[in-house]
Amino acid sequence: MNIHLSLAPLVALIAGILILVMPRLLNFIVAIYLIIIGLIGLFGTGHLL
Repeated sequence: MNIHLSLAPLVALIAGILILVMPRLLNFIVAIYLIIIGLIGLFGTGHLL
């Protein structure tokens, strides 16, 4: 049995759970996500997600 786990769905799941537990984290999670996606786009390592 081979299980392939992608990074983006795992991060989304963890972020969703954290937002449900602590709604004030939403701003920080969105900001960190946008910064990471922007850095990945700038440095051309889009194959990671």
